[in-house]
Amino acid sequence: FALMAIINAFGFMFGHGAGSNISRKLGAHDVESARVFASTSFFLSLLAGSAIGVLGFLFHAPFMRLLGSTDSILPYAIEYSTWILIAAPAMASSCVMNNILRYEGKAFFAMLGLASGGILNIFGDMLLIFGLDLGVRGAGISTAVSQYISMAILISPFLRRKVQSRIHIRYVTRSFADIKNIIATGFPSLMRQGLNSISVMILNLCSAPYGDAAIAAMSIVTRIIMFLFCIALGIGQGFQPVCGFNYGAGKRERVEKAFWFGVKVASAVLLVTAVVGFVLSDRLIALFRQGDAEVIAIGSFALRCQCVTLPLVGWVIMNNMMFQTCAYTSPASLLAAARQGLFFI
Repeated sequence: FALMAIINAFGFMFGHGAGSNISRKLGAHDVESARVFASTSFFLSLLAGSAIGVLGFLFHAPFMRLLGSTDSILPYAIEYSTWILIAAPAMASSCVMNNILRYEGKAFFAMLGLASGGILNIFGDMLLIFGLDLGVRGAGISTAVSQYISMAILISPFLRRKVQSRIHIRYVTRSFADIKNIIATGFPSLMRQGLNSISVMILNLCSAPYGDAAIAAMSIVTRIIMFLFCIALGIGQGFQPVCGFNYGAGKRERVEKAFWFGVKVASAVLLVTAVVGFVLSDRLIALFRQGDAEVIAIGSFALRCQCVTLPLVGWVIMNNMMFQTCAYTSPASLLAAARQGLFFI
């Protein structure tokens, strides 16, 4: 999880950095600049994903230990992460294409690409883990293959010219100012995802003295909360193209109206899911580790603690998305760093 968060951190940085600029440029009817930002961020993400893959293989075992592996977990971590590192270029570039499509208002194409990869991964896991008895290796292979298929689906609207943005080497900028703009605008996403990875790493290291049951419990809780967190993230990401396009067109009142709508919906939905998660915490943990009383006990308590603060996440996310999309990078970076970095760690 921590490894994938690192890869996604760079993907989201380039994706949000380009997407925010693209939505504002399209709002100002500057299509040529939008294409420059799209192509530049795509090829930068491919480069970043490849670099992570190479570095990961060069320092494989130490890297897994740094991420929190114990001696008993290490062989499985190496087996699974091998395939994640192979898929790193696809994972990073898919984040970019997904964000560009959303910022252009083409949410259907973005959803189709990500959902297809996710569904294929589920059935691939069933086939390779249980059908062919490949265990952890099967899970890794399934993830890698589904990521490359998802990448192919996401790039097809660009190749078929179904969107205004383009992905082509001729549009890649030679201006350092444009690259700096992408990185600066996307930096809050790097902070948000990168610190999420570091916080998971530190949580694993802090859990290790209490045994593998504690690591397993906290890993399960992280997965469940991330699933619920994605509800607020999805609403926030739905707000971003509306925010960027209207901000670029000078329609500030529509930005404000959309912001408060997003806050209300996200907070209401997360309040309901938090109550359900709190009441059913032991059953939710048991879905992952049925019959393991120690894991269920640790995980249930941790999940309830997380659910208590979950309704606040919508407010945090919506503010972060608005500042980032409107290119107020300093407050956006501070907000992104605060939750997982400045306070949690």
